[in-house]
Amino acid sequence: MRREKEPAHQWRFYIVGLGRSLLYPHADFLRKGGRSGMFGKLRQELSVFSPVRFLIVLGSLVVSTSALAFLLPADVESLGVLSLIPALFLILYIFTTKRILEALVLASLMCFILADRADFFSEFSIGLVEVMKDENTGWLIVVCGLMGSIILLIEKAGGSFAFGQFVASRSKGRRSTLLWTWLLGVVVFIDDYLNSLTVGACMAPVTDRYKVSREYLSYVVDSTAAPVCVLIPVSTWAVFASRILVMNGLTTEDGGILYFIRTIPYNFYAWIAAFIVILVIMGWFPLIGPLKRAERRVLDGGSLAPPNSDKIDIHSSGEITVPQNPRMINFALPMLVLVVSTILFDVDMQKGVLVTLAFMFVFYVAQGIMTPDEFADYCIDGLKNMILPLLLMVLAFLFSYASDRINFTRQVIDLVVPYMTPQLMPVLIFIVLGATEFITGTNWGLYIIALPIVIPLSHAVGANTLLAVSAVLSAGVFGSHICFYSDATILSSSACGCNNFDHAYSQMPYGLISAGLASICFLIAGFVFR
Repeated sequence: MRREKEPAHQWRFYIVGLGRSLLYPHADFLRKGGRSGMFGKLRQELSVFSPVRFLIVLGSLVVSTSALAFLLPADVESLGVLSLIPALFLILYIFTTKRILEALVLASLMCFILADRADFFSEFSIGLVEVMKDENTGWLIVVCGLMGSIILLIEKAGGSFAFGQFVASRSKGRRSTLLWTWLLGVVVFIDDYLNSLTVGACMAPVTDRYKVSREYLSYVVDSTAAPVCVLIPVSTWAVFASRILVMNGLTTEDGGILYFIRTIPYNFYAWIAAFIVILVIMGWFPLIGPLKRAERRVLDGGSLAPPNSDKIDIHSSGEITVPQNPRMINFALPMLVLVVSTILFDVDMQKGVLVTLAFMFVFYVAQGIMTPDEFADYCIDGLKNMILPLLLMVLAFLFSYASDRINFTRQVIDLVVPYMTPQLMPVLIFIVLGATEFITGTNWGLYIIALPIVIPLSHAVGANTLLAVSAVLSAGVFGSHICFYSDATILSSSACGCNNFDHAYSQMPYGLISAGLASICFLIAGFVFR
């Protein structure tokens, strides 16, 4: 049979296909993985990634920033307000493209160019290795990765399904379901990571039954994570903050927790953010902006989750096979072991996670729910589900490391020091550090950088040191709450199955309202408690 002549435009498909094969040599392998599992998520991520756009932006960025860097003083201490350039680019790029991974990489490169000039690429490579070698990064990978395993094991054991049935039988509608979510968030107060991952993972299937948008669920979960943990003296936030206070000579070794307790009444942002959630759930505070539109989308028959949520959803690894008799104890007992063991090991969540996994192995295998081989496979699958969230957090740490190279936080503080008075210092500290924390997303890293500056500065100015420290703690919670790439935002998004940009964007109005009210409180307190 004679072969028909192909139309001329057909060659364009061959060229495009060849180009895609060169750009994505594993595309066929990813395609075979389908839309489920780790490879499906990576494939989806590649499908919305534009290499041409990225290369154009990268080339323009390197050229323009290098030109600017050679015109500036070689001493990073002299950059002053120019150290804000990478931060402004980061925020603008995120809002323009909604591509957080690219934004963090590009903004980090800008910081390295300003700090290291022609050696920026070598320093970028070194910085990435230093971030991966950091003890906090290792802790994050172990704890969050294994939390992914715990969540998947509970799902496979039918614990999540049983918990969903328990809550659904006691819920009369959307409002009561969201109140259950808030209550569970308050109960799991030991750590914001534990809070976000467990509450979001457990409540997502329940709120789905009542057509609650994933943005709304993520807002409730995120608002009971850091804002609640920082108000509880028996939490990882309390332990860490008290140690920093002791290290800076503000109190004795035995008085760290006691001093932290004194800051709790003045942690205005945490109180207001946690309280507004209740008002929103009860309908006493209106839905605003993006969150209102998300709820309207769902109630009009649209999807529960915003676009591109599958790639970060830790539940999207496949269908969960529910055992014939799902038991509530398969959820409650592992959660109890996790919380109690974490507390018993001096609020060390890593040890708590390891103990819980060991307990779950014996508990589930003894019941015949799964074999030892299946238990190991589920652990690995749970780790895979956390790859993209962990990558986002590592890149956020890289940007924090890079911004430290140009002394971003220190230089921002220096810009407002001339305006410091005893009365205005608490509110200025909260506003300035809240803004820098929103940009860097470091959370606890902010405390390490800022408290050694703020404590002696408050003594020198004659301000109330307790209020100044409380303002720093509040600023850290604010950044953790609404930053697009903070660990709390990413983990809440992952557990709830919501695109982290849409989650952060939809809860931002409430965070800004809480910050505005907190600023007024700090301003009043600065004049009242001198």
